[in-house]
Amino acid sequence: MPDESNEPTSQPVRKHDGTFHWEGVDVLKYKQEGSAPFKDVTRQVLFDGGGMPVQLRYFEVAAGGWTTLERHEHIHNVMVIRGRGRCLIGDRMHDLVVNDLVSVPPMTWHQFRAAGGEPLGFLCLVSTDRDRPQLPSEQELKALGKALGS
Repeated sequence: MPDESNEPTSQPVRKHDGTFHWEGVDVLKYKQEGSAPFKDVTRQVLFDGGGMPVQLRYFEVAAGGWTTLERHEHIHNVMVIRGRGRCLIGDRMHDLVVNDLVSVPPMTWHQFRAAGGEPLGFLCLVSTDRDRPQLPSEQELKALGKALGS
């Protein structure tokens, strides 16, 4: 995995600027355009290892946006810190508000969506050693259609 560390060792404290950005932390593309379906999502790597085998990231889904519908072997642990939204976990949709916690088990379809005309921002803790996401087949998408509201 490429080192996307935003942890300057000379800066033990990186200040939040009040707009969900932090000193010395770059706002990155969520994923490579065209690699998977998503809409209006950014990613910030807040901690990348630093002696621990985890990465803490902040994702922001703009109003009307959504993350990729995907599954993988590694787990996600998520805490909503901005806005409102919905998430698909398995075959069930859940409403989300600030301070809600979400656990995504291995090989479980999941997707996060902003709701209410505002961004959805969440912290996501994952292992630094993780597999690549899998996208659903047409048949799997059809089976998930009711949960996705389509």
